[in-house]
Amino acid sequence: MKVSKKIINLETESAFAVLAKANKLIAEGKDIINLGIGQPDFPTPINIQEAAIKAIRDGHHGYTPSNGIPELREAVSEHIYLEYNQEVNPEQILITPGGKPTIFYSSLILGEEKNEIIYPDPGFPIYRSMINFSGAKGVPLNLFEEDNFEINIEKLEELITKNTSLIIINNPNNPTGSYMNKLKIKKLVSMLEKYPDIFILSDEIYSKIIFENEKMPSLLNYESLKERLIVLEGWSKTFCMTGWRLGWSVWPKKLYEHANKLCVNDHSCPNAISQHAGIEALKGPKDTIKNIKKEFYKRKNFIYSKLNELKKISCFEPGGAFYAFPNVSKSGLNGQKFSDIALEEKGVALVPGTSFGDSAEDFVRISYANSMENLEKAIYRLSTI
Repeated sequence: MKVSKKIINLETESAFAVLAKANKLIAEGKDIINLGIGQPDFPTPINIQEAAIKAIRDGHHGYTPSNGIPELREAVSEHIYLEYNQEVNPEQILITPGGKPTIFYSSLILGEEKNEIIYPDPGFPIYRSMINFSGAKGVPLNLFEEDNFEINIEKLEELITKNTSLIIINNPNNPTGSYMNKLKIKKLVSMLEKYPDIFILSDEIYSKIIFENEKMPSLLNYESLKERLIVLEGWSKTFCMTGWRLGWSVWPKKLYEHANKLCVNDHSCPNAISQHAGIEALKGPKDTIKNIKKEFYKRKNFIYSKLNELKKISCFEPGGAFYAFPNVSKSGLNGQKFSDIALEEKGVALVPGTSFGDSAEDFVRISYANSMENLEKAIYRLSTI
């Protein structure tokens, strides 16, 4: 059987493999606390659910435009204006089934042989997977614990060559939970302004889960980048809608039709029901969302302090998202071995750092999208490794 080398070499997302293994152990009757999967543990707010039910009853059962229904793209445009005081034409907004298509399309449009794409390491594993699939050379930008896993701007600039076609930025960061504030982003933008031919993909999917009263310094705020900026956003994390498969992105005019063609070829259009739910999420009340963020902040403080009380683990303080990224090297184990023991012997599902890049061998990712009761149990179990 002749199978494409691209498919054979295509990577995957280990968090889902950890989820499957954890679920198998649960089915066998084991007591497993899953701190592996990156999704909120709260239900989608009721008003959003009701909007979806209404859409079904109102007969929204058919195809929609490939780029999303106009009402939703307009709602996204209004949302951007309210959040960042920036006007974005709805004709530059693309609605997709989740955020991953934006990574896929960016890589396909800007990646080919001889091109180079810079991506964060550790970082969301789909970056590297899609870059390699596109035929481009993936260039890892190592993020270091001593920098709180923020981008070192000087080291980033050293990686730029005449072949660099795209730079991927993720703030707040998955898997580390690091957050770059407005001052750091300004410095980053100043450096990027020196390279006007390079496109930027800004993954801002965790933009509404930022702590200490900080606000999202979106790259949409910088006029100098707009003609070459792709922004990835969506509903999954903020509105607890992971299973609804709904994302949005902003594209430069020169790339928009290329991305839309990929939508037509890939999935025809986003789910009609989810799109109507998405309108309600953006325009409806946000009290539930604010309460969820407060709960994540409470959990972050707990997990950060308790991890650092353990003799064999150290952890920097996350600034956003719902992840901690502790260093487990003092245990004498690497992240993979630590994760294996945690799951198989202690009943705690974690994701090893190497699932997110070659630079994170000594780390594990902990998703604190779980109840305080389970987090307390998990910390105790990890203390016995």
